[in-house]
Amino acid sequence: MATRKPDTGTRPAARRAAKPATVPAPLPEAMNGKASPAKAAIGDKPVFAYIASLPQPQRGIAERIDRLAADALPGLQRSVKWGMAYYGVGDGWCFSCGGFASHVKLMFINGMTLEPVPPVTPVAMGKSTRGVELASLDDIDERQLVAWMRQVTAVPGVGKRPEKKS
Repeated sequence: MATRKPDTGTRPAARRAAKPATVPAPLPEAMNGKASPAKAAIGDKPVFAYIASLPQPQRGIAERIDRLAADALPGLQRSVKWGMAYYGVGDGWCFSCGGFASHVKLMFINGMTLEPVPPVTPVAMGKSTRGVELASLDDIDERQLVAWMRQVTAVPGVGKRPEKKS
């Protein structure tokens, strides 16, 4: 049986008082490195609601991208898919815009066909997808983004519904 040492009344050397742990505020679901939980829906309203749910500066970046697309692309269609805003013209979805903790990703689904090819290769978005990561409004090169938007909508997009045969 183990014997207990008698208490001598001395205490071990005092430890430094631990600083209270600073717990960072949790990121909104849309910002935690995963796609947002926004429900899939086609149309302008769901995309505008998704963009409005983003914190700044991501909201401002996404609003600017949306405005550039609307101004540059007649017949623009919007949708929320996989927790991000998707954009297309006529022949399927061509690019997406999604907010993350430190940036907004603008990804072109057939980005390998663009001149010049956008620099970022995203994870799990397809072999030909390329894009840019924008941390502030100052990172937006409007002329280049609009050029890429026009180029990518000139080739068939993805997700086009098959036409019904008569």
